[in-house]
Amino acid sequence: MNFYCLTHVPFEGPAYLENWAVANNHTFVTAKSYEFEFPDLKDYDVLVSMGGPMSANDDHIYPWLKEEKKIIEKAISNNKKFIGICLGAQIAANVLGAKVKLNPQKEIGWFDVQLTKGGRSHRLFSEFADTFPVFHWHGETFEIPKGALHLMQSTGCDNQGFIYGDHILGLQFHMEGTEESIIAMMDDGLDELIPDRFVQSESVIREKTVKMAPKANALCGEMMNLFLKD
Repeated sequence: MNFYCLTHVPFEGPAYLENWAVANNHTFVTAKSYEFEFPDLKDYDVLVSMGGPMSANDDHIYPWLKEEKKIIEKAISNNKKFIGICLGAQIAANVLGAKVKLNPQKEIGWFDVQLTKGGRSHRLFSEFADTFPVFHWHGETFEIPKGALHLMQSTGCDNQGFIYGDHILGLQFHMEGTEESIIAMMDDGLDELIPDRFVQSESVIREKTVKMAPKANALCGEMMNLFLKD
C-alpha cells in the first residue's frame, strides 16, 4: 500500500509508523502540510496526519490548515483509510463535525489509557490489555464525532481515540513515538514541562521512554496489521 503522511512541524514526524510501513513492504511518503505539500487521491491508499503544537481551530492563523481539512474530507468521502495522531486526530474530528476544545488540563508524559466497552469489542484492539501506557503531549481534546465509536479514555482526558466507519482512526496519544522522536518533541517543548498531576518532568519522561517506547511501538504494529485488513 501507499502511505502519504502529513506533518505540521519539523520535529514531529511519523517515527515508528514509517519504520513499520517500510518493514512491511509499503511505500511511505512524508510531506509538509505547512509548505502546502498535499496529495491527489491517486497518490495514496492510506493518509496519515501527525501532531503539532497548533490548534485544529487555527484556520485563521495557518492557511495550510484549511487546505489539509479539505484533503482529509476528500479522503473520508472517498473511503480512503486515514490515521490521525494527536493534532491529526483533532483535525479529523473537526472535519467530521465534532468540536475541538481545551482539555481541563495538559497531559504530557507516559500515562495509561483504558479501552472503553466499544474499544474492547473492536477488532483492532481485541488483543490489547484493557489498560496500557502510552505517550501523551496535548492541551486540547476532541469530542467524539457523531457516528464514531469511542475507543479509549484516560484519567486526564475522556476522549483518547475514535474510529469512524472502519477506515477513519483518530488517536490522541503517540503509540508511534520512538525514543528518538519523543526526545525531539520534548527538546522543542521543554518550557511546557511544568510538573503537574498529568505533566511529567524531563527526567521522568526520558527514563520512562527508554523502557516504554518499544512496547508502545509493538502495540502500534499490531494495530496497523489489523487496520489494513479489509
